[in-house]
Amino acid sequence: MNKFLSLLIKPILLIALVLLSAAAFAVEHSAQLPDTLPENLNWQTNNKDPIFADPNALRGGRFRSFITSFPLTLRLVGPDSNGSFAGYMRANNLSLVGIHPNTLNPIPELASHWAFGSDGRSIYYRLDPDARWSDGRPVTADDYLFAMEFMRSKYILAPWYNNYYQEIIADLVKYDEHTIGILGAVAKPQDEMLFEYSISPVPAHAHKLDENWVRESNWKIAPNTGPYQISEIRKGKYIEFARKKDWWGNNKQYFKYRYNPDFVRIKLIRDLNIAYQYFRKGELDTFPLIQPRLWHKKAQGRIYDHGYVGKIKFYNDVPQPISGLFLNEDSPPLNDRRVRYALAHSLNIERVINTVLHGDYERLQTAHDGYGDYSNPNIHARPFNIDLANKLLDEAGWDTRNAEGIRTKDGQTLEIRITYYSAAHNDRLVILAQEAQKTGFKLDLQLLDPSAAFKQILENKHQAAWMAWSGGGLSPRYWEFYHSENAHKPQTNNITNTDNPEMDSKIEAYRKATSKTERVALAHELEQLVYEQGSFIPTFKVPYTREAFWRWIKLPAEYGTRTSDSLFSVMGEGLFWIDETDKQLTLEAREHNELLAPINLEDSRWRTP
Repeated sequence: MNKFLSLLIKPILLIALVLLSAAAFAVEHSAQLPDTLPENLNWQTNNKDPIFADPNALRGGRFRSFITSFPLTLRLVGPDSNGSFAGYMRANNLSLVGIHPNTLNPIPELASHWAFGSDGRSIYYRLDPDARWSDGRPVTADDYLFAMEFMRSKYILAPWYNNYYQEIIADLVKYDEHTIGILGAVAKPQDEMLFEYSISPVPAHAHKLDENWVRESNWKIAPNTGPYQISEIRKGKYIEFARKKDWWGNNKQYFKYRYNPDFVRIKLIRDLNIAYQYFRKGELDTFPLIQPRLWHKKAQGRIYDHGYVGKIKFYNDVPQPISGLFLNEDSPPLNDRRVRYALAHSLNIERVINTVLHGDYERLQTAHDGYGDYSNPNIHARPFNIDLANKLLDEAGWDTRNAEGIRTKDGQTLEIRITYYSAAHNDRLVILAQEAQKTGFKLDLQLLDPSAAFKQILENKHQAAWMAWSGGGLSPRYWEFYHSENAHKPQTNNITNTDNPEMDSKIEAYRKATSKTERVALAHELEQLVYEQGSFIPTFKVPYTREAFWRWIKLPAEYGTRTSDSLFSVMGEGLFWIDETDKQLTLEAREHNELLAPINLEDSRWRTP
């Protein structure tokens, strides 16, 4: 799956993943935090890591971007709250603790300090007394108490949040106005617990929690803790944010020199090709170019040659989506491991990369790439190998071919139905089907709309699914994908129906382990077992972002950070700025057809081998 498309479906897949993970934990509901703050806590903070924004950044200007579908609501929970626009809203609500994008160490956000309990599952936070909501009210421990009530409420019509705040967040206690404790379901390594057992505050003064909450909150602009607030809505046209004039985080160490535009206008443009035309005319400031056809065929011409628009390819180091072909072991002949291996050796992924993908993408080697120590570097995807595929199929009894060259066995043809949901992938799959026929496979390509495809896959009615699960988090997740508890039943993430007792045992040990050393060792063993199972065939990874930008959009000297999945994420890292003087000069140069120095940038500092 290309990265642009994976970002569009990421919210759907991520919610499914975390929901199933949450449901798996058995929480001791009687477990509670102590009523008084434990003594001798080792309070920690981090003010020693380097700043990653540019002190030369300028404030001001209006940044113009686009979305392909208008939000159905401004709510962040409940019905219709998981569209692409929600990404802007969520990024504008800060966490207790953030992650330094280069060192990956924890850094303060809404909490200035944190400490860990002796039980391995409790964590305590001191809130920054400077933190404020959009309406100027302070962020206090009461906002976290209300968050627990809010997220557990039936009125928000959000079963995932109800489940998570019951099963994963076991308890929350207020010790004073600016000190809280959170108890998680199970013990975890401290660095992971900081983020998996972190919650966002909800302002009680802005919500009336009753049976009318969903309807009355649809278009209500709620207070937030980030640098921006919605200032204008033209339904079906655009939504504009304004930067808060006296935002409480302006001078905080890791917030300085970030979030620079005064206004951010997000315009509705339903068609990507039309959006690109807006960009070419200078009516959008930046444009994503991950897709090869955009990078190679669209991003060229006068505006680039004359230096009015620049291009950048920036390698990052982030968890990759689990992208590839998922084989349903409950669907013959894929219940035979030899057939699964043979299919992997029959898919000429490299040819796809080198033709329709212009050599841009890379081969994904394992299911969990980009997780640092947790990723197993010794595993490599099965290569295209006709001889080995033929040998495996002969051994499995598929040793005859029909007039079309397709293998047969007991009157059945070796036919695999591949379900997918993006017409943009037609060329890729046609090549794979043509190549697979050389070893005797017939691949039937079934293109469905996304909702129909997901429904078929989650109900276990697929044979092979061409898709991606979004990466994320600090460590891989195995239980939801591979534990037998989730096999042979609908509506789980074990869409391969993997049922392996050895894997079950290691998954359970991995989930209970609190030592990072132990967890890393188990993750490597589990990744090896996933490889041996052969029910997931990895395909592509895109370890970079590619974007176009008008000359007046400026980036820091190092362009981005280790974890920049977009260099122009205004409410994410927010490192760029607008140079209004350069904007005027660029527009004048374009009007008079003057030549400026072309901008073609590439940065591989964070590229992993």
